[in-house]
Amino acid sequence: MFREKINKSSVGRILNRLPRVKILIVGDLILDHYIWGEAERLSPEAPVPVVKAMREEYLLGGACNVAHNLVSLGAKASVGGVIGKDFPGQRIERLLEEVHIDNALILKQSQRPTTLKTRVVASHQQVVRIDWESEEFLDFNLNKRLMKLIKERLEYFDALIIEDYGKGVINPQLLDDLVGMTKKKGKIITVDPKEEHFDYYRGVNVLTPNLKEAASATGIKVRSHRDIDLIGESILSTLKPEALVVTMGNEGMRIFEHEKEPLQLPTLAKEVYDVSGAGDTVIAVLTASLAVGSSYAEAAFIANVAAGIVVEKLGVGVAGLGEIKERIKSLLTA
Repeated sequence: MFREKINKSSVGRILNRLPRVKILIVGDLILDHYIWGEAERLSPEAPVPVVKAMREEYLLGGACNVAHNLVSLGAKASVGGVIGKDFPGQRIERLLEEVHIDNALILKQSQRPTTLKTRVVASHQQVVRIDWESEEFLDFNLNKRLMKLIKERLEYFDALIIEDYGKGVINPQLLDDLVGMTKKKGKIITVDPKEEHFDYYRGVNVLTPNLKEAASATGIKVRSHRDIDLIGESILSTLKPEALVVTMGNEGMRIFEHEKEPLQLPTLAKEVYDVSGAGDTVIAVLTASLAVGSSYAEAAFIANVAAGIVVEKLGVGVAGLGEIKERIKSLLTA
């Protein structure tokens, strides 16, 4: 079993060091809006349910949710990106301040809307999602301004997370400058990728796509576990990350490193209620663990535990350091 490869005392040291970490997340900043209610009848106007709204909630999404996962570990997090001069942008700033996430690297632009995802949920079932967004790349001047801000602060951080949701912040010019600058300083770079952008990510430390994204990026159809290994080998050989972590939903995750056999981690969730945000949890916990000196296997194990906790929660959630410690304690003593 995979857990037999994990040293309990080593994992304990890693967890205790996580609050020392300072991480920068650059990418698409998203506001998640949930409308919760009940649906008991169909509309007479169209064959759709009528949802009786009972409450609503605004949560940090995208790169902001990655930062939220980091501060839940006790780590320090800063986000860099672009928001609009609108209500969703203001709400993001307020939510970031409430959980003590640094927003000094956020730019505002009146011509660009803040990405807003509204989900209507009735009786624990998502009925519809409505997205307000722009997918256009940042223009030259915005790229330049964002890079200037990052360059002034990069020395402060232990690692960089790139969160690409395909909303325009992560573009070839910005990524080329950002990765080059960060590598020169010897800092860890991890990427939560968008399948259409895989060619952008050459030479980073770790990529964390889900299986659908990885398969789409390589053009390999998944018919068996051997196909998953072919996907992993293809990405390692073409983009040359040090490691690749492919998340696989209910089947857990698979770790690929050069000249090593792939490792499979089974899902650790007791019951899956909502997979929203699980990928954000994986990259946050994985990067923080690597930043304090863990191996890729140890980092993936801890991230897998954290993701298992998050999917047990309805809505976009985070896993606290105490929750992770308790879950790992029960797993490694079982």
